[in-house]
Amino acid sequence: MLNSLRNFSRSKIAWVFIGMIILPFVFWGMGGVFNTGNTNVVAKVNETKISTQEFIDYLNNTNIPQKTIKENLDKQIIEELLSGLISTTLLDLEIKDFDFSVSQNILLKKIKTNKNFSDENGIFQRTKYEKFLLENNQTAAQFELRLKNRELQKNLFDYIGAGTVNPNFLINKLYEEENKKLEIEFINLKNFYKKRDDFSDKELKDFITKNKEKLKVEYIGFNYAIINPLNIIGIDEFNQSFFDKIDQIEIDISNEVKFDTIVSNLNIIPKKVKNFKFSEKGKIIEKKIFELRNNKFDIFESGNDYILYEVNNINLKEPDINDDQIKNEILELVTQQDKFDYNTQLLDRIKNDKFTNEEFTEMSQGKVEIAKLNSIRDNNKFEINAVEILYSLPINSFTLINDEKDNIYLAKIKNYEKETIKNNSEILKKYTEKQNSNSKNTLLKSYDLFLNNKYNIVLNQKTIERVKNFFR
Repeated sequence: MLNSLRNFSRSKIAWVFIGMIILPFVFWGMGGVFNTGNTNVVAKVNETKISTQEFIDYLNNTNIPQKTIKENLDKQIIEELLSGLISTTLLDLEIKDFDFSVSQNILLKKIKTNKNFSDENGIFQRTKYEKFLLENNQTAAQFELRLKNRELQKNLFDYIGAGTVNPNFLINKLYEEENKKLEIEFINLKNFYKKRDDFSDKELKDFITKNKEKLKVEYIGFNYAIINPLNIIGIDEFNQSFFDKIDQIEIDISNEVKFDTIVSNLNIIPKKVKNFKFSEKGKIIEKKIFELRNNKFDIFESGNDYILYEVNNINLKEPDINDDQIKNEILELVTQQDKFDYNTQLLDRIKNDKFTNEEFTEMSQGKVEIAKLNSIRDNNKFEINAVEILYSLPINSFTLINDEKDNIYLAKIKNYEKETIKNNSEILKKYTEKQNSNSKNTLLKSYDLFLNNKYNIVLNQKTIERVKNFFR
């Protein structure tokens, strides 16, 4: 059904939510991506056909540059954009099925209450509205049609989520879950990891052997010449004569004139570099040549100089731990791998209920730390995702967490302290809306499943490929 749309059949409505969020920003197409009269069918939703022209119009209205689409063809950008059009088509069919409508009076009210078209007193200014239309190359009819479609979609989602009024106990439960105090005991695992200096050369060599293909170091050999007005025209001035020389060098490069010939004609002695590997401490020019190594012969600017270079060779070699820089890099990799292995083994034991409270006490050696979190949003000590994990666990359970500096801790849930919602109208209103939103999301997921069963979607892969070929 939708094998090439990243399992789109499991989430037909997902793209629509994204589309509703970004719609105000990509509302106005700023010129066509491409134009064609081809009306081949690119997809079919039940008996409703989506033509190539409709897809083209949709692409144009996304305002995505043609270059961006071309560069992301391999990342299935065409399929993703088609997903958006199919989602919109599904909603249009649902709106038609429910016979929703939006009156002209409602549209007029929406426009007149739009803050973008009102003065500081909130009074509608027609000149602002007309200026907005002109700046975005839109007619009033086009704007109102888009506004109408958005209102119809909103009505559909409101209809689906209607009646989601939650009992007080669910609202109170949500408040308690997010605002209860949490007390934990934790141990910083840094003292349980092997120190950098404890790794032997044999361990480093074994690590290199196991990962030799991934760890190979790139060495390059190259020649380069520093070009500036002083060594080309004899004066320290960037004049037309100097830039004529630079233009000629670029012409020579394009005509495949050899590097040695160019520098000889310029009467410059080039610098020769062998077995260069990248290092942060290296010379700026030589690091830049390394970054540009795939373009083997070229010229670039560096400060007040031009650099003409030629890469002679590129070699991959196994790391040499006799080189201090490489040894330090390998040590860092080995240290991080050791930490990862230790954490993985410990986490596996926790998940399999093999880690005991006695082991936790033994590891702490009487120096366990204690922290109290005020709510699920309290990230003063630990990273926010780690806090959410802590709040999802029962008392006396263990887990691994981290802070913003990527320190890893072994934590134990010690105690929860319930926090009851107060008779504060603002807080109560906030959590009532939040719980209603959660319930609506649950309903929308069920609606998504309903759409999967209600609509059959067929793609025309040949037409999709023709669309892609335009950008290639």
